[in-house]
Amino acid sequence: MSDVLLVVVDAANVVGSVPDGWWRDRRAAAERLRDRLAADGVPGRDGPMEIVLVVEGAARGVESVPGVGVESAVGSGDDRMVELVAEAGERPVLVVTADRELRRRVGELGAEVAGPRTVRP
Repeated sequence: MSDVLLVVVDAANVVGSVPDGWWRDRRAAAERLRDRLAADGVPGRDGPMEIVLVVEGAARGVESVPGVGVESAVGSGDDRMVELVAEAGERPVLVVTADRELRRRVGELGAEVAGPRTVRP
């Protein structure tokens, strides 16, 4: 798995990037994103990848599905994403978020970063 791209998706940030009523049911919005990732992967990225969707707050408890693992952050979702990047070691990592501070933190660990449009139309 050392050469398989790890894609870490900031669920709250990606879901919140489009004002489509997600705030009415954060868990359902995270499930829709999870299902889209399971169906479409990361458009424009070829090769094997492992997708991890990090959820927090009201979206905790969303279940993993084939093709997308879900991590329910006990505390800060950002902190959990930084931990996942640190745990990846030399493995290539792509973090999907628009959060500037998170982008800085994971970038310092060597992760590539991309915005929400990478996985959301």
